Amino acid sequence: MKIENHPNFVVLEDEKDDIIDFASFIESQVPSKYKGQNVILNLLKYDSLDLSQLLQFLKTSNLHRKTKQSFVIVNDAIEIDDVPFEMIVVPTLQEAGDIVEMEEIERDLGF
Repeated sequence: MKIENHPNFVVLEDEKDDIIDFASFIESQVPSKYKGQNVILNLLKYDSLDLSQLLQFLKTSNLHRKTKQSFVIVNDAIEIDDVPFEMIVVPTLQEAGDIVEMEEIERDLGF
């Protein structure tokens, strides 16, 4: 797994080509290793991501967001209308960073 640390978030990227294995790995790592951090998953390399593959990250997304931290997935292949409302999926890393910033502002304001 490739890890990029930024001031207010960490970007995690799969170095292999097995999204199911990556989802399992993320599920085991994020709750403990990235507790208290905003997480962005870079899935841009998966140019044929489908809903069933995306849903592999739903449990981790829900658990992480319950801790008042952002969990944003970056992928431009999935049809945005297919994404469950509980998940945040954006097409670019820039937008993911913007989402994290907006959510941090909302949390600071008590929303």
